[in-house]
Amino acid sequence: MFTTMHRAKHQRLGFLAASLSLGTIFAVAGSPVALYETYRLEDGITTGQLAVVAATYFIAVAVALLFFGRISDYLGRKPVTFIALTLAAAGCLLMLNVHSAAPLIAGRALQGLGGGLASSAVAAYIVDTAPSKPAWLGSTITGTVPMFGLPIGALLSGALVEYGPAPRQLIYLVLAILLTLCASLIVFGPETVKRTPGTFASVRPKLSLPPESRRVLPYAAAVILGTWVMGAFYQSFGPAVADVQFNTNNALVAAAVFASIMLLNPLGGLMTGRLSPANKQRWGMAIFMLSITGVITSLAANAAVPFLISSLVAGAGWGAAFSGSVQSLLNNAQPQERAGILATVYLISYSSAAIPGLIAGALTHVLTLLQISLVMGAVTLPCSFYVLLRAKESPSA
Repeated sequence: MFTTMHRAKHQRLGFLAASLSLGTIFAVAGSPVALYETYRLEDGITTGQLAVVAATYFIAVAVALLFFGRISDYLGRKPVTFIALTLAAAGCLLMLNVHSAAPLIAGRALQGLGGGLASSAVAAYIVDTAPSKPAWLGSTITGTVPMFGLPIGALLSGALVEYGPAPRQLIYLVLAILLTLCASLIVFGPETVKRTPGTFASVRPKLSLPPESRRVLPYAAAVILGTWVMGAFYQSFGPAVADVQFNTNNALVAAAVFASIMLLNPLGGLMTGRLSPANKQRWGMAIFMLSITGVITSLAANAAVPFLISSLVAGAGWGAAFSGSVQSLLNNAQPQERAGILATVYLISYSSAAIPGLIAGALTHVLTLLQISLVMGAVTLPCSFYVLLRAKESPSA
């Protein structure tokens, strides 16, 4: 009995450590956004270059997922989690001295590689160590914690940039310390995967989905494309929206604009936790589609408060739809299949952000921010209607 209690406590610690690690790694991903206007105004980095910086992060995540998405199934969850935390910390340290686009791009690439490993290995570690009840907790955490970490990192950064000392360095030092603390906690968590041969073979690009997951992949992919394309708009152009549309270069306001689309993301997932995956997708996409209409209307009117409110509601819809998609794909999955499934989910996610983000960055010379938002928002409509009309339950739902 003592051994059983000890094992349960060990597992709870692993779940907590993995959840904090995932959130912190994505807080790192959100931290540079508040400094984008500083880099633009003080160092001459252009809006187009900043869009490339955002796309670099997305591409690095996609590369990590494509080549290393399954490596924790062979090497173990804990070693890959340590690597993800180390890469994120290295990205922070590299960005302590940014005065041109090059170190910013390099730092974001390292953070993206860490985020990619976290999206598969750390997310799978969370699912492995999650309590058996409620059954939806693990998939909800993996689907929403990244979207909680991103805005928290951006808002913390905005506050420190605007009101703290050493505004260009402090946020990166704080986050590097937090990443170190997360690594210390991971040490005491259990290893949930037995190391097996095949580590080097696992780095060959391969997307793996069990047959049950393939049946619901089209609906999940539509959710992902329709939501993450707007996430790319906020990450690439959030600070510019604050400056151009709302006439302020306050770092905290810029961070709030970026964070608004993600801040209530976890709430959407948690509030719909008892719904079936397909119903989460339908309700989430309906809310998201209507809210994005409000976002674009507010941009056209240069109305900051309605913009932020619409963005917050959109974030809740995003959280519901995305967590439902993750849950539908993980239903019936074996432990050794989870990292591959999550890698596929996030590869689609970051590709859905990176490609439109790069295209939008190239169009900044010919289109206004409002026009770019219309183009990117237009992608949401057919995706939403497809999910509303066609989404089906996974076999075990």
